Amino acid sequence: MKTIDYYNKYAEEFTASTFKVEMESLYVPFLRYLPEQASILDLGCGSGRDTLAFKDKGYQVEAIDYSAELVKKAKELTGIEVRQQSFYELNDSEKYDGIWACASLLHCDRDRLPEVMGRIFKALKPNGVCYMSFKYGNTDREKDRRSFTDLDEAQARELVDQLEGVKVLQQWKTVDKRPDRDEEWLNVLWKKHA
Repeated sequence: MKTIDYYNKYAEEFTASTFKVEMESLYVPFLRYLPEQASILDLGCGSGRDTLAFKDKGYQVEAIDYSAELVKKAKELTGIEVRQQSFYELNDSEKYDGIWACASLLHCDRDRLPEVMGRIFKALKPNGVCYMSFKYGNTDREKDRRSFTDLDEAQARELVDQLEGVKVLQQWKTVDKRPDRDEEWLNVLWKKHA
C-alpha cells in the first residue's frame, strides 16, 4: 500500500486522531513573522485543521493535499476550495507570505527534498517564511503502511545549505502531542531573503 492509499483509506481515523491536537504553540512562532492578513499556503493540509485555524485568525488561506479523501474532509471543514495536488507539483511564484508544511514533507522522498524546498521557496514572496515539521531521526523508513523521511539537525543544515537565499530563523524539538505517542519532532522555520 502506498502512503497516499493509506490516507485515502483511513481519512476518517486520521482526522479523528489529529484534529483535537493542541497546535497553538506551533502557530505562534510561525505567525509572529507574518504580516496581518498574510496569505498562507497549507501544504499537505490533511483534515484542514490548521487551514481552519488560520482562516479563523483572519489570514488568507489556500490549501492543498494529495489525498482525495482528505481534500473532501478539508473542504467540508473549512468551506474553502482545497486543491488536490502533490508538493511535487507546487508551481507558484512569489505568491505566499507563509507556507505551513506541518507533518507533510516527511512523506517526501529524501532525494527529492531539495527540489521540493526549491518549489516552496519559489512560491514564497521575498521575506516569506516556511514552517516544516519532520519526525526526528535520520532514516528513511516504512511504518503503518506509510513511507517516512525523518530529519535531524545535521540533515536540516545540509538541506538549507543547498538552498540559495534561505535563512534559518528557528529550529526546535517537540514531543508528539497525541496522548498515545511519545515520538519527537524536528520543527524548522526558514525565511526567504528579500
